[in-house]
Amino acid sequence: MSPLFDCRDEAQLLSGMRQARQAIARGELVVLPTDTVYGVAADAFTPAAVQRLLDAKGRSRQSPPPVLVPGLTTLEALVETVPPAVRDLVEALWPGGLTIVLPAQPSLAWDLGETRGTVAVRMPAHRLALALLEETGPLAVSSANLTGQAAALTADAARDMLGDSVSVYLDDGPPETGLASTIIDATSLVTGDEPVVRVLRHGAVSRESLREVLGDLLEPDPPEHAPQEPAE
Repeated sequence: MSPLFDCRDEAQLLSGMRQARQAIARGELVVLPTDTVYGVAADAFTPAAVQRLLDAKGRSRQSPPPVLVPGLTTLEALVETVPPAVRDLVEALWPGGLTIVLPAQPSLAWDLGETRGTVAVRMPAHRLALALLEETGPLAVSSANLTGQAAALTADAARDMLGDSVSVYLDDGPPETGLASTIIDATSLVTGDEPVVRVLRHGAVSRESLREVLGDLLEPDPPEHAPQEPAE
């Protein structure tokens, strides 16, 4: 059975973080806490590791994982450009439960799946996730569950589903929100074709919070907000 470290204990925290860094470096998977739900992580620049993540979840290449980053500087390195409206979103809502889809930097040598030239990026509001990201660099991270099942809200629940496909489990208690991140598509702000930001998934960040920053750049509100979709 893959080890689980209770990171609320200082001794286990140090050992767990060390083993997590080593596992990522070897192209293996790690389950880590975030502010939204528990995530399963792989080195974003190791294609075999990303494929291992997809296989562990039972997910196809048509559903590429988002990428977690430690801040704006890394976002700027991963995407083609950061439009002013996205900078405003980052300033207002990062770190937090907002995932932003933008055109990827074309020079990057990675393979996240069938991304159609885009990448979904988020900065989590969790000390352990950010500490690991500072050590490893960008991580491909998806909710720690089998596809079709509820996202894990504990490390034990993640281990029950993912088992030994994951090398290290980091436990830091229940997440702050327990809701998957809100995902928005801001690609048209770069391409220039009818610039509008679309909400792809409702989650931890409300449409009202997005509207406060984006104004009319956010798509019109639907008659009723769509229900939250399960994390994938």
